[in-house]
Amino acid sequence: MKLLLDTHALLWALGNDARLGEQARGLIGDPENDVLASAASLWEIALKIRIGKLTADLRRILAALPAARYRLLAIEPRHLVALGAVPSYPDHRDPFDHLLIAQSIADGLVLVSENRNIARYPVPRIPCSDPTAGA
Repeated sequence: MKLLLDTHALLWALGNDARLGEQARGLIGDPENDVLASAASLWEIALKIRIGKLTADLRRILAALPAARYRLLAIEPRHLVALGAVPSYPDHRDPFDHLLIAQSIADGLVLVSENRNIARYPVPRIPCSDPTAGA
């Protein structure tokens, strides 16, 4: 399976955050799966660090990707073409989410995300938290 980590899923996986449930953690850690981190997520992280919404070290995050066996997914022309076909909803205008959705569609990836808005788009999603958590 090819998994694309949403920005929060990437940070949670690298930080061993408890918000990443057992199902998502198991799939990300399975050596049979190809795990990708998008340049869009790294751009989002850099912007949030810059404006003070996130405290993190981008260099450490970048260095951790190969160690965690995550492959960097560049933003390619095919992703931008797919972005043009991503449905537009007035209550979900996040450009980073839209680009991750487009990358997932263009490359046949499963998006690992806690963002419930993703269910509205034609892309498979695995939630970060376990389905029974909090029940």
